[in-house]
Amino acid sequence: MTRIPDLSAAQVFGSPATADRIAILVPGVANRPDTFWTGVGGLRHRAPAVQAADLHRSAAEQGIADNFAVIAWLGYEPPGGVGIAAARQDLARAGAAALNRFVRGLLAVRPQATVALLGHSYGSTVLGLAAPDLPRQVTDLASFGSPGMGVRHVTQLRTTARVWAGQSSRDWIKWVPGVRFFGLGHGTKPADPAFGARVFATSDVADHDHYLSPGTDSLAALTRIATARQITRQVPPATLGSIQ
Repeated sequence: MTRIPDLSAAQVFGSPATADRIAILVPGVANRPDTFWTGVGGLRHRAPAVQAADLHRSAAEQGIADNFAVIAWLGYEPPGGVGIAAARQDLARAGAAALNRFVRGLLAVRPQATVALLGHSYGSTVLGLAAPDLPRQVTDLASFGSPGMGVRHVTQLRTTARVWAGQSSRDWIKWVPGVRFFGLGHGTKPADPAFGARVFATSDVADHDHYLSPGTDSLAALTRIATARQITRQVPPATLGSIQ
């Protein structure tokens, strides 16, 4: 397996060495190794390891956790907060290269597995920049609370993977402009109908940090995406209501 860079962190639930399906959660702004298990600001629901645990537990509760593994991955340096660094793509580009190395390392050990990548906030920008170089075993990219994936339209990601998106109406990210101008911004929001992604339910998500919270529609949808149990009906773009 590819070595995770120094000053980074990862937590695994299940066994990637035997899994047929692997989900990798890529967190965003302000995450650091010292908050990876405790959460940014001491809030456990903001901890990538806790979010990954909730995703794996959700799969188990739905009876679809066999041969499934989840990895919370912080193999890059996210911006320290909302500001100029978060509006630029420099750190996301470095993260995209690191993510591609990590995914290829996993698949060197388990080439028969398929992979879903789940990017929260700035982590979704990492996914977007990584997309053109990802191996074919990556079948799904899911962004949530995203400032943008670095492009104007899903086709510009140059990937054969299915691309999913969710954004709560109560998420402050809605105030971030979906543009890219003079090196700032990350393009069209993935949940915008103009982007062309498959939109999933987020109607009961309370804010920017609860997309993977137990009991939410978004966790149920992300569980099905992560485990390759396809959502059969998308959310109508005009309402972003619950998946039926």
